[in-house]
Amino acid sequence: MVEKNKNENGFYEVFEVFSKRSHTSPMQYQFSLLAPNLEMAFILAQENFMRREPVVDLWVVKRSDVRKMTEAERNMLDRIDNKTYRLTKGYGYLRKKWRDYEQRMFDEKEIFSWGETGDDKRKKCTGSKEK
Repeated sequence: MVEKNKNENGFYEVFEVFSKRSHTSPMQYQFSLLAPNLEMAFILAQENFMRREPVVDLWVVKRSDVRKMTEAERNMLDRIDNKTYRLTKGYGYLRKKWRDYEQRMFDEKEIFSWGETGDDKRKKCTGSKEK
């Protein structure tokens, strides 16, 4: 489907504006604007955008020059359902399991039991006292 980018009398075209905030940041889509030509679109983009935020780079592209995917191409991007083994959502329970294990491992009883001998443990269990 061909999109009409000019208004009714054919004077204005739609342009898409992209900007980059720093040298290491990626380009980001900002907005669309109407302009008679590319040079005027660039000037309008500078006026509207660069006074609001710091910008390192600015791209202005005609909307008609941007190729969109067709519906058939979008359908080809759907993931194949037999690859669930690649998803890591099955390991979500491990954090809780480790937390429970660590809390159970170092409770007070456990720590005190390290200093006891075998005879002391038996006496505690039976409740007998040595005389």
